Amino acid sequence: MVEPFRARNSGFGGLSKGAIIIAAMVLTADGLIATQAPLTLLVTLPATGAVIALAAARRHGMSALAYYWARLAWRRASRAEATSYRRLLLPHPYALDLPGVGASTTLIKAHDPTSGKPVGVVHDRATGYMTVTTLLAPGGSLMAPTGAVQSSLRTWSSVLDSMSTDDQIKAASVTIQITPGAGEALGDDVKARQDPHAPQLAKKVLRELVRTTPHATASVAPWMSVTVDPSASANPPTDLAEQVAEALKVADSLDLSGTGTDIERRATDIDLRRLVRSAYDPAVFNARDKDFADLSWGECGPQAADDGWEEYAHDGGVSVSWVLREMPRRTIAYSVLLPLLAPGRFQRRITLAYRVLDPIEGEAVLEREISAARDRARATAEVKGRAKWSQKADAQRAERAAAQMAGGAQVVDWTLMVTVTARSTAELPAARQELERAVKATRGIRMRPAFGAQAAIFAAGLPLGYSPLMKD
Repeated sequence: MVEPFRARNSGFGGLSKGAIIIAAMVLTADGLIATQAPLTLLVTLPATGAVIALAAARRHGMSALAYYWARLAWRRASRAEATSYRRLLLPHPYALDLPGVGASTTLIKAHDPTSGKPVGVVHDRATGYMTVTTLLAPGGSLMAPTGAVQSSLRTWSSVLDSMSTDDQIKAASVTIQITPGAGEALGDDVKARQDPHAPQLAKKVLRELVRTTPHATASVAPWMSVTVDPSASANPPTDLAEQVAEALKVADSLDLSGTGTDIERRATDIDLRRLVRSAYDPAVFNARDKDFADLSWGECGPQAADDGWEEYAHDGGVSVSWVLREMPRRTIAYSVLLPLLAPGRFQRRITLAYRVLDPIEGEAVLEREISAARDRARATAEVKGRAKWSQKADAQRAERAAAQMAGGAQVVDWTLMVTVTARSTAELPAARQELERAVKATRGIRMRPAFGAQAAIFAAGLPLGYSPLMKD
């Protein structure tokens, strides 16, 4: 069981502290202008009041002002055709790059000296960051003893602690992708394992299973991506090869043993091409490795894509992405995400993105939350005679989190993102309904569509090194 702590607005009445300061400045400006032209108050006061009311009101878990401002920005971008992508077959630089937030990335095929095998590294040419992905073995802990699960959670906590003290690790994410059907890859695996001297009846049964299995099962592909800044080393590497080596060294320093996770291997360049290409076209996920070996990095993306307000249309279908709106206030079980991880009719990707705050930043965040919670309770008590019980509970949670940090724990900024992909526009309502039911079945986790950011959240679930939590 885990008790989540959710940061609250540090202001009052639904407004953040920054919004309150801006509102006070605007009202002061209105008053100064009114000293020269009193009639201007007939215009400025209603306009200012409307903006403040929008900032205080909530819509889909965010301020109404932020929601409508994002809607306006998206419409402007749509009119300028900035939300549409078409692959250009012209001989100019970066013509065949990935769309959106993946445009600055490129794929590097490297050699891992520890394993002696090839490994794929995604390089962000804009920031210089490197992303290393580790393929994990699908499994679970539902049948494990409670003590073993608690031990795994403690070990995972220590892994996050190690990230907080490493300046080179900028972000990390864990993604689980569920794709219906096992496809041709299952047939290849069974053929390689089949005993040529097996009885004919056994061979016939296996052939029948391979033929029918793609319609009855799902492929589960979990992976963990770590984004590293090689230049943050004490001795910054001078060339690209040294930067890749530094990124691999930092990724190897994260010990996942004991976390309840089985490591399969480092993702190769072919693995990364498969994961990215199959996200845009789920039908090719179970294709053979040779089908991805000759693809360029740009060819792993879509031929065309359109970023809508609540959906993202691309080559192999239409995707809908949701983001975390609010975690439950009550203590939650470790199996809370099980409904989201259950296979369905459509491909689904569930991503947990992490950014571990360094100890100084984490302490500042918690101290700010404690002061803000007490200020809200005090202000409400002055107006209504007593503070709300929810405000008292917020202060208690913040104090407990601060006590845990004083005992050696770290503060983690994290979010949950889910993407479901339908094969056609006609299937989109069914895919959206399946996602809504899965979210409701978690009994407490509240999510919402990623309004105006569908393409970005879609890419955040891929091993591209993009994270909405990452600081520049």
